[in-house]
Amino acid sequence: MTDVHLAQINIGGMKAPLEDPAMAGFVARLDEINALADRSSGFVWRLQTEEGNATYLRPFDDERIIVNMSVWESIDALRAYVYGSAHAEVLRQRREWFEKFDRVFLALWWIPAGHIPSIDEAKARLASLEENGPTPLAFTFKTTFPPDSALELIA
Repeated sequence: MTDVHLAQINIGGMKAPLEDPAMAGFVARLDEINALADRSSGFVWRLQTEEGNATYLRPFDDERIIVNMSVWESIDALRAYVYGSAHAEVLRQRREWFEKFDRVFLALWWIPAGHIPSIDEAKARLASLEENGPTPLAFTFKTTFPPDSALELIA
């Protein structure tokens, strides 16, 4: 369905500030992994500052939590990037840089094509997933919903 896209937010609690040597391996891969996303099939948009990433944005009360948001043409396109590219290497190393998260850290949801989700919108989707589990409003890779199930939510 071309009139909808998939939005995603994922958050993580860093073990140390970005400038700390403990985070050097993560920081060293940021530009590469973001460039990979930018040129991946099905990529539409990602949250970024003038530096080209979103790691210095702190929209949560906990300063250790960093946020990543992006928009994709489909679940398959996002899944291919996350699990089928060099991004998967970084994902496997995440415990080196990020604390084990005891709450929901990823939410997916359908948006009208052309819509850019706000951080507040994304935070609301995380909260919905945490409170209600997967629904057409916010879901996970494991429990997905087709775009038409969300049409009334975005109409």
